[in-house]
Amino acid sequence: MTSRRKFVVVGCGGIGSAALYWLSRQHGGGGGLDGAVLGLDRHGLGHPHGASGDHSRIIRLAQHEDVYSRLAPAAYDTWREVERASGQTLVTETGGLVIEDVEARRGLDTGSRNIDGYLEVAARHGVPMQLLDADALIARWPQFRLSGTERAVYQERSGIVDAQRAVSTHIALARAHGGEFRENAPVRALHDAGSHIEVVLDDEVVHAEHVIVTADARTNEVLSGLHAIPLTVTQEQVTYYSTPNLAEFSPAHFPVFMWHGADNFYGFPVYGEVATKLGQHMGGHEVTADTRTYEPDPLRRKRASEFLAEHVPGFGGPELYTKTCLYTIPPDQHFVLDRLPGSPRVSVGVGAGHAYKFASLLGRILAELAEHGATRHAIDEFSLTRPALTDPEHRTSHHV
Repeated sequence: MTSRRKFVVVGCGGIGSAALYWLSRQHGGGGGLDGAVLGLDRHGLGHPHGASGDHSRIIRLAQHEDVYSRLAPAAYDTWREVERASGQTLVTETGGLVIEDVEARRGLDTGSRNIDGYLEVAARHGVPMQLLDADALIARWPQFRLSGTERAVYQERSGIVDAQRAVSTHIALARAHGGEFRENAPVRALHDAGSHIEVVLDDEVVHAEHVIVTADARTNEVLSGLHAIPLTVTQEQVTYYSTPNLAEFSPAHFPVFMWHGADNFYGFPVYGEVATKLGQHMGGHEVTADTRTYEPDPLRRKRASEFLAEHVPGFGGPELYTKTCLYTIPPDQHFVLDRLPGSPRVSVGVGAGHAYKFASLLGRILAELAEHGATRHAIDEFSLTRPALTDPEHRTSHHV
């Protein structure tokens, strides 16, 4: 069986579901096709197999690289547009801390991923930021235990994006505008037929004018025969703790935070579950979408517990659960947002393990690339032709 579509989105997690919505809003009426916009996912809505499950992701204007600071205000604006369209609350602003243990990082090459880097980028982009020493931080948030060698910056608009709710919201809005979302529909191949792209499913071949691939850990599998991107897939994890100190760690009294020290952690107040949440940034085992497990790493679990006991003791409690997810990372740890060289009817988005705060905006950018071949946003650093993706001698640089 064959059908015709104007746009097909392959992989409908955080970025793909957003692309499906933004395309459906413009083209969902059909225009004589079998339904102009089709979203396909290998699994079901809200599945735990990729990178977009769970309740919470950090959103922040505080960035240590200009390319992301340029995009951050538009990311906030885009989430607010989706909230207005849906009536759902997707972003909860809690304020946010970036804390650096200066002594623990002494001698390390941290590039701009340090307090000075955050301050310099914030100054260039007009982002208000408060610099705090250890005493000032504890005076405001006595939940922390610090040694005195720490520095921090606070940005009041940092907060939480409700990841799973946002995916469901994008899908619902897409359907409301005439888009179709199909679950349990793995894509077996893409063929460039020149005038269209053939999207091969188990029981159908879809002829699409343009295809957006947002398949994360399965990106190269979907693109097989068209293009290959150097990507590393790692298995990461987060733990929810049933803290007894609910008021003390509520969003009204405790911010999201990132900790840059001997290890890097990120934490959330009580949200989504009646529990706090902590994760270690990066450093998980290298896997594939098929070889990954769902078993937490006991060493990382122990490391997180020891960090909390030392620095945020009231945050912890009995473990509610630990869950795993996947990061799909290019060698320079930057996003991929581009049309395929040689197959411009195919666009690709890769979130590099840190994209959810931008997810709706990135889906919108990919929709613009599919519709117009260009976007108003500055995305040159995310090109498929950049040296990190084309030069085999390029050094992999993943900050952990």
